[in-house]
Amino acid sequence: QVQLVESGGGLVQAGGSLSVSCAASGRTSSSYAMGWFRQAPGKGREFVATINWSGGSTYYAESVKGRFTISRDNAKNTVYLQMNSLKPEDTAVYYCAARIGAALFTTENKYDYWGQGTQVTVSS
Repeated sequence: QVQLVESGGGLVQAGGSLSVSCAASGRTSSSYAMGWFRQAPGKGREFVATINWSGGSTYYAESVKGRFTISRDNAKNTVYLQMNSLKPEDTAVYYCAARIGAALFTTENKYDYWGQGTQVTVSS
C-alpha cells in the first residue's frame, strides 16, 4: 500500500504561481509513476501531468503545457507540481496518484493509489 498526502493548495490571483506537493509513504521501495489530476466543480476528474520513476520522462495535458511543471524527489518520496501563469479555469481540487510500474498513463483507472486532494483557487 502507498499513502499519498497532498499539500500546498490555496488561493492565488490570475497570473500568479502556486506549488503543490504530494508526499508518499508506505510501500515506497517499489518503482512507481506519479500523476496529477484535477476536478473542477461540476466536472469530472481530468489528467494534468505525469512523471516516471526516474523523473526523466514527463507528459502534460495540452491545457497546462508550458505553464505547469511536474517533478519528483525520490529521496523525499515527494512529487511536486509547479503551476505558473495560473488562470481562473485552473481552479479545482488537485489530486496526486501513483501507479506501480514504469509506463506513463493519462487515465484514472491506470492508477493504483490516490491522495485526498488539495484545493487550488485562482481568482480573476
